[in-house]
Amino acid sequence: MRVLLSTYGSRGDVEPLVGLAARLRESGAQVRVCAPPDEDFAQRLDHIDVPLVPVGPSARALTVAAPPPSSLPERAAAVIAGQLEAVTAAAEGCDVLVATGMLPAAAGALSVAEKLGIRSVSVTFQQLTLPSPGRPPLAYPGRPFPPEVTDNRVLWGLDAESINALFGAALNTNRASIGLPPVDDVRDYVIGDRPWLATDPVLDPWQQPADLDVVQTGAWILPDRRPLPAGLEAFLAAGAPPVYVGFGSMPMLASQDAAQVAVEAVRAQGRRAVVARGWAGLAPIDDRGDCFVVGEVNQQALFGRVAAVVHHGGAGTTTTATRAGAPQVVVPQTADQPYWAGRVARLGIGVALDGPTPTTESLSAALRTALAPETRVWATAVATMIRTDGAALAAQLLLDVAGR
Repeated sequence: MRVLLSTYGSRGDVEPLVGLAARLRESGAQVRVCAPPDEDFAQRLDHIDVPLVPVGPSARALTVAAPPPSSLPERAAAVIAGQLEAVTAAAEGCDVLVATGMLPAAAGALSVAEKLGIRSVSVTFQQLTLPSPGRPPLAYPGRPFPPEVTDNRVLWGLDAESINALFGAALNTNRASIGLPPVDDVRDYVIGDRPWLATDPVLDPWQQPADLDVVQTGAWILPDRRPLPAGLEAFLAAGAPPVYVGFGSMPMLASQDAAQVAVEAVRAQGRRAVVARGWAGLAPIDDRGDCFVVGEVNQQALFGRVAAVVHHGGAGTTTTATRAGAPQVVVPQTADQPYWAGRVARLGIGVALDGPTPTTESLSAALRTALAPETRVWATAVATMIRTDGAALAAQLLLDVAGR
């Protein structure tokens, strides 16, 4: 079986595909991944001997540039065009295509599968894109919902209208270029009849509405066997477990003195800190020996050896910290991150900060709660409930889809 995995987005959109690709290869499938041409994405795929087919511009460069919301339709058109070009070539001879990532990218990849007559599966790594009467949709930047509207069903209708306004023309122009008919509802086209939700059912329980048949597989995580750097090992061995601080693909934190605030808050608790540079480029605030800075690192191994994890609330980081039994402090920035922060707080495995810009005082208070013994006890208990077979289940489901 030949499988193409297609995405466009940040690390959180690519890393789950690494886990799935590894499982598919173990099953004897041939796998390719279409993703942004960022070096860290290519390295992760090279580690499992899966080729990266580059599509579009660097996701990191685009994120750091922070283009205005008004440019979203124009950027979407470029993303869709890039998908049609790269995915069409990569999908030649494939049996099934998995589409995920930002919505216009998934729409472009699914259009290629439709054109080529390839079976396809639409996947999301957070349920907030799936219509449900139990919660409102996320508003797109620059397109807020009317504050007087509180009925979730009405809000989901407005969400569909907003998506069509942002991406409809771009998608249908590109579809016409390859001889496909127009799509009336972009969101419904991407979600399809049976979308997959690749999240853990304990951390992210899906409440199934009657009109949407969602397959929840569990999170797709590749067991990471990379050793920790020798310098980090020495730092960990030199004292009590430190607090990890890292904000993943959130570059805006660089302008908010995030490292200064975080390290001071950690020190206020009498703890050392491991600081991840991330896309924000966090750096040491002084030359004291109680802070160690890391780049790309095995989070699965590291999170099991820290006192707490301070992070932005990305789906992948939240899941990894939860599986490791590490108490969390979530500083949500955008998109689905407030949702994951809320889940951490509701499960009792950490603290959700209110707002994207913490102060030393607010982060110190959150850390006091996260570092309390009772939080560690509950985080350890929840860790035993998290599924570890999500990628394996998804790989088997894909084999079934391809064999129909």
